[in-house]
Amino acid sequence: MRLFNTLTREVADFAPASPPAVGMYSCGPTVYADQHIGNMRAYVFADTLKRALDWKGFGVRHVINITDVGHLTSDADEGDDKLEVAARREHRNAWEVAEQYTRDFRADLERLRIIEPDVWCKATDHIGEMIRFAEVLDAGGWCYQLPSGLYFDTAKDGDYGKLARLDLAGQRAGARVDVVGGKRNPSDFAVWRTSAPGENRQMEWDSPWGRGAPGWHLECSVMSIEYLGRHFDIHTGGVDHIPVHHTNEIAQSEAYLADGQPWVRWWLHGEFINLRGAKISKSAGGAVLVTDLIDRGYHPLVYRYLLLQAHYRSQTEFSWEAMDGARAGLRRLLDRFAAARAAPGGRIGAAAAEHLEAFDLAISDDLNTPRAVAAVVAASRDDRLTDGELTALAREFDAVLAIGVADLSPADLDLKRTDVAISEEEVQTLIADRNAARAARDFARSDQIRDQLAGVGVTVADHPGGGSTWRWT
Repeated sequence: MRLFNTLTREVADFAPASPPAVGMYSCGPTVYADQHIGNMRAYVFADTLKRALDWKGFGVRHVINITDVGHLTSDADEGDDKLEVAARREHRNAWEVAEQYTRDFRADLERLRIIEPDVWCKATDHIGEMIRFAEVLDAGGWCYQLPSGLYFDTAKDGDYGKLARLDLAGQRAGARVDVVGGKRNPSDFAVWRTSAPGENRQMEWDSPWGRGAPGWHLECSVMSIEYLGRHFDIHTGGVDHIPVHHTNEIAQSEAYLADGQPWVRWWLHGEFINLRGAKISKSAGGAVLVTDLIDRGYHPLVYRYLLLQAHYRSQTEFSWEAMDGARAGLRRLLDRFAAARAAPGGRIGAAAAEHLEAFDLAISDDLNTPRAVAAVVAASRDDRLTDGELTALAREFDAVLAIGVADLSPADLDLKRTDVAISEEEVQTLIADRNAARAARDFARSDQIRDQLAGVGVTVADHPGGGSTWRWT
């Protein structure tokens, strides 16, 4: 298994410290709102990595945290806590907000067939451990105190910024770091944030540096070490975590451990998905949620299939047209694999072994899921394969990709839309009326019906030979 390590900027053979055991930590969500489909790409990537490692014979212990305190409205030390802001916005307490959005997040994981981690850990359940961690840093001379909290002095870490390869000399305050009065260096970050005098916060605790809350970066260091040990194999997250969050995790963790060893040996990061083509009015801020996909008639695994058609380190585009294409492609796969499913899976012959080897080579090459999907497609089209071989291959493919080739049928992809005020039967009736109007050359009526359909999310395509087709938009 070869993987790209952000720390070294190289693809290399993956070797855990204590094979076949693998310790893996994934930065979890800040539960102040529902996670949109862009957020979910990081978890599909981490799940594919975990599945691939398990499939290759490793035994993965996976930990995901829930950030229910500490993450400010910037990614550094500026603004209010996101949970406090959400509580005021929704006129509820912060604990209720966190509980609801944690529940929603876990439901989305299930919809996308993302395997739950071996350990869930909440920041608010580990405040005592965070304070003790910060005390070690403070006693070791790594920190200094300001009225606003306890700060890590990055100038004392000669390797600070090695993950992101930061140019600290040229770093400006106010970019991805914030301006806090009294900070010695723009890159210094809060280990503990002290509540301002007279500030009435829902989430705060007593500490040696005053009543307040932990810094965002502190919690991931503390909880990953708590559940995976002082050093572990893999840390995952989105590329946006590289310059601030993960950089600061490394600095404080290696200062705390003080053993001269890399805290984590492998850092893997997933790229963004461009959501400019994904605006939808019903969701707060226009972001698309997994439930919005379902409302528009897309099975969640269509989105997973769309994501897997791009490499995790490549940016990719989302659009409703891309979702239509992904659904059509997945349906073609399901047509063949579902038709073969009556035959029990058994031994595979040489031809099937070729497809399995191609799939293995793709997955083993830094999770090259586009090539892996191509191997699945090639197997589905190979007339040499028996139904039993296809069934056996489907189980292998789905163990890693989880796109339903082992158990879904094409009909399972046809979800009924719930976000429109018109039924499919009504659409068909209007299409028939429009075709009749076109045949009678009543183009005013034809255009009126087209506009009516467009207003309820239906796009009509006319064919030169007559007739038309339609789709939801």
